[in-house]
Amino acid sequence: MAREEKASVWSSYTEADREALEKLAAGYRDFLSTCKTERESVVEAVRQAKAAGYRDLCDVLQAGEKLKAGDKVYAVNMKKSIVLFQIGEDPLEKGLAILGAHIDTCRLDVKQNPLYEDGGLAYLDTHYYGGIKKYQWVTLPLALHGVVVKKDGTVVEIRIGEEEGAPVFCVTDLLIHLSQEQMKKNAAKVIEGEDLDILVGNYPLKDGEKESVKAGVLKLIEEQYGIEEEDFLSAELVLVPAGRARDLGFDRSMILAYGQDDRVCAYTSLVAMLESSAPRKRTSCCLLVDKEEIGSVGATGMQSHFFENILAELMNACGQYSELGLRRCLANSKMLSSDVSSAYDALYASAYDKKNVAYLGRGMVFNKFTGARGKSGSNDANAEYLGEIRRMLEKHDVHFQLAELGRVDLGGGGTIAYIMSLYGMQVIDSGVGVLSMHAPWEATSKVDIYETKKGYMAFLAEA
Repeated sequence: MAREEKASVWSSYTEADREALEKLAAGYRDFLSTCKTERESVVEAVRQAKAAGYRDLCDVLQAGEKLKAGDKVYAVNMKKSIVLFQIGEDPLEKGLAILGAHIDTCRLDVKQNPLYEDGGLAYLDTHYYGGIKKYQWVTLPLALHGVVVKKDGTVVEIRIGEEEGAPVFCVTDLLIHLSQEQMKKNAAKVIEGEDLDILVGNYPLKDGEKESVKAGVLKLIEEQYGIEEEDFLSAELVLVPAGRARDLGFDRSMILAYGQDDRVCAYTSLVAMLESSAPRKRTSCCLLVDKEEIGSVGATGMQSHFFENILAELMNACGQYSELGLRRCLANSKMLSSDVSSAYDALYASAYDKKNVAYLGRGMVFNKFTGARGKSGSNDANAEYLGEIRRMLEKHDVHFQLAELGRVDLGGGGTIAYIMSLYGMQVIDSGVGVLSMHAPWEATSKVDIYETKKGYMAFLAEA
């Protein structure tokens, strides 16, 4: 018998469902438009958490307070990662219900000695971050986001190119009339990484003087931001696509935006966590981390001990800490490692196994495994946990689908799931199907976003 094709989730929605979906989509578009860096995402997460009654765990610890069931706290790691907890009724050593996602995205990072002039044009030198098709980043309007930290500790926040009428920046490309040699190159080499420099100025401070355009740019940023050239040494500045997230399609059924990998899962996880206000037996946790796109490394990536250390502090504040108790807590936890999955694109049908691929409009996506080729680098969830997840979702009427990340042997990918599984906890990859993943502008279906948020709430209620 042929496998029955799932119908679009849209066809089952009531008017009330559509209203709730559009409300979530509006908040999501605002989040994407405002939060284009991990720092900005953390600031917004803290704002929303405080509004929902969460307190900074550091303040609780400094005051010597004890935590109890129902208390809600959060902790921030170096302004780039955040974890939220709602204390449950059961002892912590029985484990947590964890929603995990990442908030870093592919982009162009400004180098530490970036500003130079050539041919009467001023540029910023960059180093791309994450897995990108470099040719996709030329001739786009780009915005500059980030912070500059001066020697005296002063932090200058930078956000240029997003407001109406603000200047933008771009990477130039060779005109088609002179690109005969360029067009013969492999797609990976058409634009080289060292050629992704940002055009930032053309107006000379004084005619005839050497590097006068560069001098003009430096004068402007010193006047407007109090920044000197040497301050780039201690700056974190990134170039991202300029502009707001938008509805996509005549029917407005989709969203086109930068950074949906993986802010679509981060936002829905955060919303689900904040809306799940009733105390549960199991402690709930929402974990939003940095550096996933480059291997989850560094002090703010999932491979750091931040989560483990904060969990130890939480257990201690609840009067439940012991080394054995911490190990039991981690091993007994259950997690949805939320990241995007590749959605079927009919224009590139040969890249997918049509029987085992996610489709836009068919609900939340689960990947039993990711990895590459022979599942290398994957967390391969066990069947018992997947059966438990299915029961949770069906109980709460959540539409979902099972998928793989493309055809076998073609490529692959990974998430933070394999790192968390090292503790012995149950982990499975889940999230939202995306078209044009890792491109400057990615596409998702509103109905998949809404079903994913419902799935997260079901998990927190039942895990």
